[in-house]
Amino acid sequence: MSQSKSAATEPLWPALRTGATGPFLRQERAERTREQILHCAARIFAERGYERTGIKDVADEVAMTKGAVYFHFPNKQALAVAVVEELYSRWPVTLEAVRGKGLSPLDTVIEMFNAATTAFLEDPIMQAGTRLQNERAAIDVELPLPYVDWTNLISMLLREAAAQGQLAEHVDPDVAARVAVAAFFGSQHISDNLYARADFAERWREVRDTLFPALRARPAATRGTTGARGPAGGRAAAGTRTARSVTPR
Repeated sequence: MSQSKSAATEPLWPALRTGATGPFLRQERAERTREQILHCAARIFAERGYERTGIKDVADEVAMTKGAVYFHFPNKQALAVAVVEELYSRWPVTLEAVRGKGLSPLDTVIEMFNAATTAFLEDPIMQAGTRLQNERAAIDVELPLPYVDWTNLISMLLREAAAQGQLAEHVDPDVAARVAVAAFFGSQHISDNLYARADFAERWREVRDTLFPALRARPAATRGTTGARGPAGGRAAAGTRTARSVTPR
């Protein structure tokens, strides 16, 4: 995978090779057909859920026969697993694109959650994969464990942030990662159940603006300061208050 510019714009699926013939063309057509089926299935899974989705629904949506769908996916369980695995495969690509922006580790964490917020609102693969994870008992097949990869990813980035002095001294990166993941996905779940995610962008901003200032190390000049609140709502430094007490009137 190339660096920032190409990582951010590179298509998720391979483009059809110009002039491809023979087995190469057949393989690429098969890949495109599989992609089309997968994305149509994701839209239906996201809207109806696993139990209310059938292979015939997917075949009708994609304008194919059931046999054509079964050629790529032997059953509905395999189709559901493929949607979830496709979701999980996207995050390393997203991380590479975000890292290409040259952000600090802590800001990379925030930008990863920003990307996930956009995906929850716009991407059927994200929406379907999340719903299928919530319905994993009905699917009755092994799926990747939810939240584990995200927690590990955020822990890694926060440990990098700590090593660079970006985190407040009291912050444990692994604990902070668990809290951040729980807050983000918890707010998503509540927003989805109550308002079909209509308010999720705002709920994420609340989480971000409440949590991350508490994690971030303060500039050295403001550490350990106490005293009355200054004009901007912060506390005036103790040294400033003392200086005022001895200033001639």
